[in-house]
Formats: sequence, C-alpha cells, structure tokens
Amino acid sequence: MHQQGNLAGAETIYKKALDIDQNDFDALHMLGIVNAQRGSFEEAEKFLRKAISVDSGVAPCLHNHGTILCKLGRFEDALESYDGAIRLAPGRAPIYSDRGHALYELKRYDEALASYDKAIGLLPDLAEAWCGRGNVFCGLMRFDEGLAAYDKALACNPKLESAWLGRGNIFRGLRRYDEALAAYDRALAYKPDLENAWFGRGEALYMLNRFDEALAAYDRMLALKPDSEAAWLGRGNALCNLRRFDEALAAFDKTLSFNPNSEYAWLGRGNAFADLARYDESLRAYDTTLSLKPDLENAWLGRGNVYFAMNRDDDALASYEKAIGLRPENAEALLNKSLVKLSLGDFEEGWTLYEWRWKSRFFTSSVRNFPQKHLLEEADVSGKTVLVHSEQGFGDTIHFYRYVPELAKLGCNIILEAPPPLAALMKAQNRNYEITSTGEPLPRFDLHCPLLSLPHFFKTTLATIPAQVPYLIPDPVKLEHWQTKLGAKSKPRIGLVWSGNPKYSTDARRSVPLELLLPFIGAEADWYSLQKEVRDEDRRSLGPNTPIVDFSQALNDFSDTAALIAQLDLVISVDTAVAHLAGAIGKPVWILLPFHPDFRWLRDREDSPWYPTARLFRQTHDGDWRGVVDRVFAQLKLFTAGFK
Repeated sequence: MHQQGNLAGAETIYKKALDIDQNDFDALHMLGIVNAQRGSFEEAEKFLRKAISVDSGVAPCLHNHGTILCKLGRFEDALESYDGAIRLAPGRAPIYSDRGHALYELKRYDEALASYDKAIGLLPDLAEAWCGRGNVFCGLMRFDEGLAAYDKALACNPKLESAWLGRGNIFRGLRRYDEALAAYDRALAYKPDLENAWFGRGEALYMLNRFDEALAAYDRMLALKPDSEAAWLGRGNALCNLRRFDEALAAFDKTLSFNPNSEYAWLGRGNAFADLARYDESLRAYDTTLSLKPDLENAWLGRGNVYFAMNRDDDALASYEKAIGLRPENAEALLNKSLVKLSLGDFEEGWTLYEWRWKSRFFTSSVRNFPQKHLLEEADVSGKTVLVHSEQGFGDTIHFYRYVPELAKLGCNIILEAPPPLAALMKAQNRNYEITSTGEPLPRFDLHCPLLSLPHFFKTTLATIPAQVPYLIPDPVKLEHWQTKLGAKSKPRIGLVWSGNPKYSTDARRSVPLELLLPFIGAEADWYSLQKEVRDEDRRSLGPNTPIVDFSQALNDFSDTAALIAQLDLVISVDTAVAHLAGAIGKPVWILLPFHPDFRWLRDREDSPWYPTARLFRQTHDGDWRGVVDRVFAQLKLFTAGFK
C-alpha cells in the first residue's frame, strides 16, 4: 500500500503491527516516513526517534531522522543523526550531502563544503551535492564559483529545481534581475509550489520596479506559506510603491506580528508614512529601525528624505552623509544629497553629485548605453557631432534647452533628440541643429550628453546661469493663427494652469484644485486655460458659466501652447512644463509652488535666476494652497489695475 501511494492504508496496517509489538522497528521507521511524506514532521520525528531507541544500528533510519530534524530547523541535532549514519555507512554519498545542508544552515560554510566534497568524491554525479556547494558559495557571495557549481548540478540533473533556484538567487545577488527571473521560472516549471522561487521572483520583479507582478509573486508565496515573514515584508514594500499605503501598513504590521524586531518592517512603515506626508510618524518609525540596526543605510536615507521634504536641509544632509558613509555607492543618497545642494544654490557639488541619478533605481529616465563617449569625458568638442538627448519631463527639456546654444558656441555640431510633443517647437527655432524625435533612428554622432548633464559640463554656478530670455521663439505661422483666433484685446489676457501630470509621483502636492481658484477669477481679465489635459473633476468646474476659455482641444503640441502664451500678458501656473515655457519665451509668469518645491526653485526666493520674468509664490505651510491663492490674487488686483 505504501509503495502504491496509499498513505492512509499503509499507516493503518503499520499501526496494527505496533499493536502487536510496540517496539517493531520497521513499523516505527515506516510510520516516520509516512508522516514525513504528508508534512507532519513533528510526528515523523517522534516515530523515527522511537525506532532509533529500538535499534540505533540502521543507517537509513538515522539518515531519515537527520533529514526530518532539518525540516524542523533543528540542525545541530540533525548533525548528530547524520554522524551516526556515517559511522554505520561511511560510503553512502547522500548522507554527506545532507549533512552539508545542515552545516550550511548553521553557516558553518567551510565544514559544509568539506561534507559536500566528500559526497562528490564518493559519487561525482550527485547533483544535490553540487547544488549544496552552489548554496554555500552563494552564502559567501562567491557568485562565480556558485554559478559553476549550479551548472555542474544541472549537468547531472537538468530538472533539479533547487539548482535553478540557486542560479536565480545568484543572479539576483549580481543585480542581473532578468536572468534571475528566467532561472526562477525554470525552477517553477519543474516544481510549481517551490516557495522560495516565488519569493525570489517577487524580489527580482520588485528591483525591476514591476511592482504589480512582484505583489502577485509574493501572494503566491503566501498562499504556500502564510506565515512567511519575508513575503509579508515584500508585499508591504510592493504595495508601498503602488501607493496603496493602507494595505502596505497592514502588511508591515503582519510582518511585525511574527517578529516585532523586524528592522525592515519598521523601515517599511517609515517609508509608507513618509509618502503619506505623516512625517512625525515616519521619523519615529525610522528611529525604531535604527535602534534595532544602527547601520541600516536605507533608514538613514529615509530620514534624510523626510527632513528634505520638511525643508530641514542641514538635518537631511547629515542623514544622507550617514547613509553614504555606510555605503559610498548609495546612489539614492548621493542623488538626494545633490538635490539638497542644488536647492541651496551649491551648484559646484550639486551638479557633480547629480550624475548619480543614472545609478538610482528610482530615476525616471532610462540609461542610454551608447558606444560613443559621454560629453563629460571629452575636453575638446570642436568639430565633433554631439547628440544631446532629453530626459525626465517636458519641463526639464524646456528648462535646460538654454544650454544647447551654449554648446554650439564651442564649435560642435548638434543633434537634439526631443520628445515628440516638443519636436515642432524645437524645429521652429531655425537653428543649425538637427532635430529628431525620441524613438526615431539616430544620425551618426561622435559624443552624447543627457540634457541635464550640460550644467555640470559648463560648471554652472548661480552667477553663470544662461538666463537670457527669450531663448525659445514661437512658430511664426502658429503665432499668426493664434493672433487671429483671439482677435483684438480689450483687457488683460491671463493664462492659467492649475494641475500637472497625474502620473508624476508628487503631483498631488504641486496641483491646485480648480475650485479653489474659481472664486477669484473675474471679469477684470480674459482667462485662458493652458491645460492640455483637464481632469474629470476639474472639467465639471469648467462649465458654460466659467469665465475661463478652454483651448485644450486646440493645443496639439507645445508649439501651439507657445504661440498662445505669446498672445497673453501673464501666465499663472503651478510647477509644470507650461511654467517653464512661459519663462523660456520671456512672458511674465507667476509660479505657484508647494512647501517643498523642486530643486530648481531654490529656497526662500520670490524670483528665479533661471527665468527673469518669473515670480514665485510659495506655500508657507505644507499643503496650504489657500494662503498662496490669496497672495496671488492680491497681486493680481494690482496687475490688472495698472494694465493699459
């Protein structure tokens, strides 16, 4: 019955044998195996221990007992059973291999390797022993040797799921996440319920910023092992990045129910509270994290981010320095330190550190791996063709386009790659540049440079910002079109932008509800919406009785927007691409800024060294748009009263 897989029937008859003789060794041994096969390891261990007390001279029973003890996490006890089995059967390779597993779990790596080597010496094609060697090398972070061991294991048994799992873990350790995923998928093809492969898959997907898929993988792990602390933690981190903060906090709390001293769960809580702008709770969570693990660099990074969001720049820098001291290659801490420096006007160090953005996994633009040299690596550019490629958002391209003419003055040829919505505006400048849209085939070039690396190339300081405006000119044909469309002017014309791209991570903090602005918009001026996209809740506010003319359907790209802005007397905008566009064409622009603005707006200034025609209206308290709106419209009364 046992050989046929009928565990219940076999168990009944083994127990009948014990009714006849309670010390029947074979019945005790087999009942141990039956319980092990059904996952009842505590019961299995009891039967095997009783069998050994009856007859301690049977090597397979001692071997099985050691394996069950490993399942129960009793690795020291398992070694005692394995050693007993080896004394009885010193030529059996699998015992040495399993003994190596117990030593590996105890992190006695040198002894584990010796045990695996003994197994391989007895049976060179024992795939499990080669896999064990790979696990040891993985634990020692000797990844090349680990991969070689796993490859040997798979040469012996191509379907050994634990070897594919090990390969996935090594590739994950090497940050080769796509290869890790492929290895985990092979492991799961052979054993779909392999818990650690689902967990590893979740970790790799998380590092690839594929958070929905990571969450699904963690959930598969939890379906197999509901009490997995690591999977609950991973689930919380994925949910945090999906901005599902209540669920994330619940997952971190679940992790802490298993382990109240999980420093990473406290770290996750700190991150979630930070994203919710619950800064006091966030700092308390980070403090708890650091009390448990003072050298956890990401807790210092998180503290720095919270202090930076609170405009406590000195505290932020001190925390970032702690994170960098623990790991000098911490790209996120180095990048965020650059943002503090740039916010404070310390451009020399700020632009240098800003190059770390390309190594940050949270940076929004992809690295362009061109074989040509980076402009920063070349001293003499005269006569060379330089590809300048856009990065980040439309506003960044508009803002830093000012450097392209400066680069051309050095005697090089320019190819400017711009996002399609900006390409027409760039072509309208009629400069001797070749303009190409992102995604189009690139012409030949000698050097390349991301657009926001140009301030570093030119060693820009506050005093040397190229701030001559206008540096963008509207298309003359579209300019004439909008002149005709708007007709004769009888009162001031004001353009309005109240919200940005909702996909932007901090858009909720920079956008103003339209309903907050409407009570102040009156007949003293003609009002024009410069929004390309209007959200549903705001579109309802733009009814027929609203004095705002909505041209969103007529704004096909930024060349249309630039031509419309040229007909206006003032632009009032939150921090979006339109604010940059108004500043770039030299139009008066009032920019509404959150309490913690982007680095380019510096600190505590009402003017901008980047845009001579800009005026900045900052929140004095986090989230307080009412005070900003009141100040804007107080100034607007003066503006319209003095208009001729």
